[in-house]
Amino acid sequence: MKKFLLSAAAFTTAVAPTAAQTPPFETSAPVAYMEDLSSHAVLFQKDADRRMPPASMAKMMTAYVAFDLIKQGKLKLDQEIDVRPETWKKWHGPSAGSTMFLSPGTKVSVENLLNGIMVVSGNDACVVLAEGIAGTEPAFVNLMNQKAREIGLKNSQFGTSNGWPDGGRTYVTARDLATLAKATIENFPDLYKRFYSKESFTYGSTMGGAPITQANRDPLLGRVKGADGLKTGHTEEAGYGFTGSAEQNGRRLVMVVAGLNSFNARIEESVKFMDWGFRAWSSRKLVNKGRQVETAQVQLGDASSVGLVAPRDLAIAIPAGSNPDLQARVVYDGPVKAPIKAGAHIADLVVTSPGMPEQRLPLVAAADVGEAGFFGRAWAGFLSLFGA
Repeated sequence: MKKFLLSAAAFTTAVAPTAAQTPPFETSAPVAYMEDLSSHAVLFQKDADRRMPPASMAKMMTAYVAFDLIKQGKLKLDQEIDVRPETWKKWHGPSAGSTMFLSPGTKVSVENLLNGIMVVSGNDACVVLAEGIAGTEPAFVNLMNQKAREIGLKNSQFGTSNGWPDGGRTYVTARDLATLAKATIENFPDLYKRFYSKESFTYGSTMGGAPITQANRDPLLGRVKGADGLKTGHTEEAGYGFTGSAEQNGRRLVMVVAGLNSFNARIEESVKFMDWGFRAWSSRKLVNKGRQVETAQVQLGDASSVGLVAPRDLAIAIPAGSNPDLQARVVYDGPVKAPIKAGAHIADLVVTSPGMPEQRLPLVAAADVGEAGFFGRAWAGFLSLFGA
């Protein structure tokens, strides 16, 4: 692990720095978490690693698996899936919770199922989609857990496709839910925008009547500027929870609240929390896109080093109205082994300040670095014998 301490003056304004403290926040939610995706700064956490039932927030993992298959071309939005009578029988009626009002023996498109999952939280939609993708719901749950591990959910496990109470087999943490939300937004931006921010969805019918329109339960939509997802959840065991995101002026926040005791409390605490994230914190740009910050040593390459540049404008979250004294360092595992592709994420700019959370910003390779030829590798081996 290589570390290079950089001059803080290179990233601060001419105004004299001042002490900064994390802005205070109080919430009645037993569990709460907020992260700024621009800087990966954790702005607030309250029991964020407690294992808890996710209720319908588990459906974000079902959607993630489907999005991944769509991106790979293995699943099509216009692909139709059978609604098995057995599945319909289990997941219809008041005792089956939220529904998109599917009918037995019919076919429904993947697009409509995804709308039924994200907008109206259909338990029936989840199971039908799971069976259409993997044959059975348990087989689909295996895919959910596999993807959860791949994207870094360290303390979560899924036992159903829809988060229905299952005796404790399904559990998550607020930190993992935020990681899942972040992966969805970053890995599938078009699908995220297409499905998560719809205010309502019309589908199905009861007793042969007209199609039914149901509203999105997202407590931020229409109440917080830039809100565009993600998912609510509620069971008696879990209480009322919500994983949400909003973007304002190029700055995106992800938040989680869980364990609240009422529908209205979920609305109030979610709106208050997201408003705090945008008002109590501001963004400071540190590095312009394309600027070289440092160099990284290269192992067995046709060059001995490679520039480390900002892949985008890099900014950090700071308490609103403050000018904190910043310390920045470049961190990478090195020397970095060739070959290296230009644009590959090979280092981080880590920014710290007393009283503030650590923030990590990506740095990428400025150019391609090929592997060294035979004589270059031989020379490197010779030097290694002498510790050079």
